[in-house]
Parts: sequence; C-alpha cells; structure tokens
Amino acid sequence: MNHWLDFEDHNVLVVGGTSGINLGIAEGFAEQGANVAVASRSQDKVDAAMERLAAHGRKVGGFSADVRDPVELKAGLESLDRPFHELDTLVIGQAGNFPAPAMKLSPQGFKAVVDIDLLGSFNVARLAHDFLAKGKANIITISAPQAFIPMALQVHVCAAKAGVDMLTRVLALELGPRNIRVNAIVPGPIDDTEGMARLAPTEEARRICRDSVPMKRFGTAREIANCAMFLASPLAEYINGAIIPVDGGWSAAGAAVDLESLVSSR
Repeated sequence: MNHWLDFEDHNVLVVGGTSGINLGIAEGFAEQGANVAVASRSQDKVDAAMERLAAHGRKVGGFSADVRDPVELKAGLESLDRPFHELDTLVIGQAGNFPAPAMKLSPQGFKAVVDIDLLGSFNVARLAHDFLAKGKANIITISAPQAFIPMALQVHVCAAKAGVDMLTRVLALELGPRNIRVNAIVPGPIDDTEGMARLAPTEEARRICRDSVPMKRFGTAREIANCAMFLASPLAEYINGAIIPVDGGWSAAGAAVDLESLVSSR
C-alpha cells in the first residue's frame, strides 16, 4: 500500500460508480483501504459493483437512484450504512453522451444530458452535503474537455460540462471556509469505456483519436483514479477550485480530433 495513499477508515461515495472511469475510481480507493459506496440508476449494476469492490476486503455500500430526482436521491443516501453518513470524499461522476448535430438534436435529448450532468451534479452536491464529514472533506466532479473546447456533435455535452465546471468553482468558493474542497477532473480519451466505444467504435476511429493525443495513447481508468486519490489525499490539502485535465495533453492541443470524421467512420 502506498503510504501517501493510505485511505484506511476513509469513506467514499462515487455517484455513477458502477462502470467505466467511475468504477475505476471506486476500485482505486478500495484497493488503498477506503470504505466505498457506489450509486447509479441500475440496481443490478450497483450489486455487481459492490461485489467487485468487496473483493478488496473493505466495507462497501450502494444504492440505485436517478440523480435528476431529489426525492429518490435523498432516500438512497439515507439508506446507506452508518460509515457512509460521514463521507470524506464524494465523487460526482454520472454523465450522459451521444453524438448528434445541434440542428438535429431534439429538445428532449439536449435536456436529458443537461439534466443528468448539470442538474444531477447540483442535486448530488446539495443533498450529499449533510453527509460530508465535519471539519474536512472533499468533492470531486468529473468533467470533460467539452466544457472548454467546442466540439461538433456535442453541443449538449459542451453546455452541460461547462456548467459542471462553473458549479465546481462556485462550490469551492462557498464550501472552502468549511474546509470542504471542491475540484474537477477532466478525463481525456480513456480506453475500455462506454464513451470511447460510442465515439470511436472502429479501429480506424480509434487510430484517429489516439493520434490526436500528444502522448499518442489512450488513458486508463486507473490514471483517473490516481488523480482522484491524489486530490483526496493530504498531498492536495491546499488545492481547491481546480479543473485538472488528465488527458495526455489532449486538451492542451485543442482536443484536435474531428468528431464528425470519427462518427462517419463507423
């Protein structure tokens, strides 16, 4: 166990933590000794994730809820066992995405992504606030390069994630005096995730996307987990309101990939 990442008796909730990047974050904390709970809309996925996390020998928890529904979300939080009523780390990672031209995107499709990403993030932060450990805790939101780099076919995601970034900064201002730090991680192209499977479903599309990254490779869920654990560790005690890309330089290069080309290569 890494001495600097010793999370024994550290209580973590990862919303959206039953697959992909967020499950990787949950596993990273569990491997380093944390008690970890996960939440998503599917109880079957929650059960599967809890079984996977329990293999690390720590206390696990979970609940199913739609983050767009405050009543459902509050009931889920209250259903967690006692250790998770004092959260040291809250990860807000639920997201929705699908490629669509702006002028062909329905109002319902736009609203669905904004409601899951932005409204859902506010709901989680607002309702989970009472479950944060008193005196010292941290919140980590999971953003995306679309928050600050406009991308074709992603108008709904760009709008939603830009809101998540600003939500992160405002919460950092308001909660900082209570010693609650709020930061965002911006993953780049991460391999073996549903998002990559949707945006780059063919080998040619994967090659185009991979070559657009300055480091010429995809990232891994573990690399995102490492950043999350750093932000939750004593090493990051003075980091608050930061938006941190973990993307091999993809956003620094302008995320220079033509999403329309990727989609058309299917």
